[in-house]
This record gives sequence, C-alpha cells and structure tokens, in this order.
Amino acid sequence: MFGAILIVVGLVGAVLYSTQIMNPRVLEELTNDPGGERAKKVMLLTFPDKKTLPVNYLREDNHIYAGADFGWWKAFTGDGAPVSLLIKGEILHGSAKVVLDDPAFKETVFSRLRPTVPKWLPDWLNGKLVVIVLDGAATN
Repeated sequence: MFGAILIVVGLVGAVLYSTQIMNPRVLEELTNDPGGERAKKVMLLTFPDKKTLPVNYLREDNHIYAGADFGWWKAFTGDGAPVSLLIKGEILHGSAKVVLDDPAFKETVFSRLRPTVPKWLPDWLNGKLVVIVLDGAATN
C-alpha cells in the first residue's frame, strides 16, 4: 500500500515538474534563443485547442517527425489535425497525423529521430510516430 502511494506521488510530482517548471523554461529558451542548441532538437507544437508542448523533432524537407511518449498523440488520430510549430524562430503550419499501422516506417524514422534509444526497449514504451506535413512557406 505504502509503495503504491509513493508511486502515485512520484508520478504526480513528475507531471507537475514537467508542466509547471520544465515546459515554461523550454518555451522561454525556444522563444528567446531560436539559434540555440535546444532549438536544433526541440520545437514548440501548438494543438488545435491552442495547448502548446515542447517536442523533439526531425525535419526532412516538407515533413516534421515527432515521437509522442505520452497520450498527446491521440489528438492526431483519424484524419489528423491542423497544428502550428515554432522551429528555430519560424512559425510553420501543417497537418499532423499519428502513424499507427506502419511499424517499418516508424522504425526507419525513429532510427534517425531517436538513434540512441536502447534496442531492448519494448515498442509500446518507445512512443508513437507523429508525422506533420507542412502547408508551405514559413511566416514570421
């Protein structure tokens, strides 16, 4: 019983830390230092409901790839959804969709997006692949 309480408290603490302390710091860094080291790997993703989330990304031409480790990928099931992105100081727009039915494609992209993830990690812990197709040119 005591162990379960400690686990719950730890999880709540981790969520509060990441949403109330860490995410605001990352947001500030992405906004104030668009040429910085963090901005090379982390974008700010804005959902249709205007919620924002810093997310690691990989950009290849007109596609942005992100690995979703928590439930936020559910916003992009079915036909997907429109999103806004802040990448290296540029505001981009596109359509995001989670890929659930192509494990080979996911593995290929994750080998570039997350090359240091241990091979022994089970797939269900390695997140979902979110693909964002950009609408066009960036706006500032």
